[in-house]
Amino acid sequence: MNNMFKTHLSALIFLLGLLASNLANANIQLVLQITVDGLRGDLLQRYGDRFGEGGFRYLLDQGIVFSNANYQHANTETIVGHTTLATGTSPWEHGMIGNAWFDKQRGELVYNIEDSNHSVLPTQEPAGEVSQLDPSQSLTVVSGRSPKNILATTFGDELKVKTAGQAKVYGISGKDRGAVAMAGHSGKAFWYSIDNGDFVTSTYYYHSYPPWVKTWNGKKKAVGYANTDWALLNPESSYLLAAQDDRPYEADLKGYGRTFPHSFGSADNALFTTRLLVSPVGDRLLADFAKTLIEAEQLGKDQTPDYLSISFSGVDAVNHFFGPSSLENEDQILQLDRTLANLLNYIESTIGLNNTLIVFAADHGMAEMPEYMTELGIPASRIVSKDMVQQLNDLAKTEYEIENIVHYFYRPYVYLDEEKITRAGLKVRAVESKLAKWAQDIEGISLAVSTRKMSKQQTSPVLQRIRRNNHRQRSGNIYVVQERYWYLFEGGSVAVMHGSPWKYDTHVPIIFAGAGLKPNRVHRPVHPADVAPTLAVLLGTKFPSAADGQPLPEVLGSSINAINKVRLIKGARLD
Repeated sequence: MNNMFKTHLSALIFLLGLLASNLANANIQLVLQITVDGLRGDLLQRYGDRFGEGGFRYLLDQGIVFSNANYQHANTETIVGHTTLATGTSPWEHGMIGNAWFDKQRGELVYNIEDSNHSVLPTQEPAGEVSQLDPSQSLTVVSGRSPKNILATTFGDELKVKTAGQAKVYGISGKDRGAVAMAGHSGKAFWYSIDNGDFVTSTYYYHSYPPWVKTWNGKKKAVGYANTDWALLNPESSYLLAAQDDRPYEADLKGYGRTFPHSFGSADNALFTTRLLVSPVGDRLLADFAKTLIEAEQLGKDQTPDYLSISFSGVDAVNHFFGPSSLENEDQILQLDRTLANLLNYIESTIGLNNTLIVFAADHGMAEMPEYMTELGIPASRIVSKDMVQQLNDLAKTEYEIENIVHYFYRPYVYLDEEKITRAGLKVRAVESKLAKWAQDIEGISLAVSTRKMSKQQTSPVLQRIRRNNHRQRSGNIYVVQERYWYLFEGGSVAVMHGSPWKYDTHVPIIFAGAGLKPNRVHRPVHPADVAPTLAVLLGTKFPSAADGQPLPEVLGSSINAINKVRLIKGARLD
């Protein structure tokens, strides 16, 4: 028996021992994965002194809090972060490189979870044809939804496999992509419809709505907020950001206003249900739907552990229009704290928090608005993407005598017309390199690289994140990174966007709580891709098929000596 084999055998025995000891100490009946869309890593600390009991305070005081968690992919968008949390890997394996990408074979932009073979089941009216709140631009997509474009299994899938299909696996969200990614291929997904305020699904999951969903939708709970306002939870003077309620660079959602109170308007207003999502109400409706689901489907009520992912979308929506350093953001998070407290109180009374393993995270962070940063003396501005594309096309016309060499741009990828390049007798890689160099010379662009030249030898952290975002069939020819706090702007009414590889977009909270876990604060670097492998060890499932994250020893109850043992495993990453 050689030393390498002994090392691997020792590590295997150690991990199996960890698994046995943890499962013996906790009767996990429900895995509750809570994701807050757009909750930047610093925001819980910013508002922490005003949280009540039982919500964020429970997670922060009773959980294992990882303060230094950063995504390792470059395009920090909703579908990318959610799928990374679910699969334990990055876009180079799970394939979800962005909220949309240009399909080179079809010659058109595709939405990440669109599937024409699985239409959205209608509730009150036929489902619309516009993507769920893609705030950067209007993206027309087919109305069908499924996880077919996700190229790896999720933790929920592996839980289904382990339990011979007996585990109940659900993903629900204010956004379709937030629900579908977490439900995986074998679970069920529901999401809030901005068409009518109902929770909807597609024929991939059901042929007709379960009775409890019909009953919930039939109560028209969203309509109950007609002709009411989003008003502040507390006296305005008590807010840290009280002076930041009316700034000229905030976006007014067609009459929603830049100042409190924000009127939802009448139920027949075309933007009524969208305004609910851009407020604490959307999160409140989602939590209510979650409690109904738990009761109706009897989650956590038998010896087979179940899985429920709840992805709250309100913080992200509010950030896009008002920015993360706005009075709206502060109130949104304080109200979400109450919503969470109510939800966790329900979990305690029906399943028990000691029987529930809670994992809390965010899918990405959020940049500050460029104008706000400029006010603080930090250089920033906006880059209009169509102007950037025009500059590249003009330079290519002069250099190569090729018209419109940029076939398509959808952040952050430039897609070139490779057929035109080949017909001109040129090598695509050479042209990519030249255009990347030109793009890098444009004001506001920090980096532009040919995706075909990405290699394992890249040492820059940003280049490594771009490489992990690269999928050969879906990524564009050139990846473009804006300068810090610059906004790569594509039109529309939004005030700010996420999606960069900079820390304000990659840094998110990760917290494990419940199930008898002991409170702890961990400040070493960890990655959201570590979440799914950690769940796999705790629940005794296989790792998701493409997982390259590492189980978090702090959650597994490891000591310093145990961490040192894990480091002996060849290729293990604990940094």
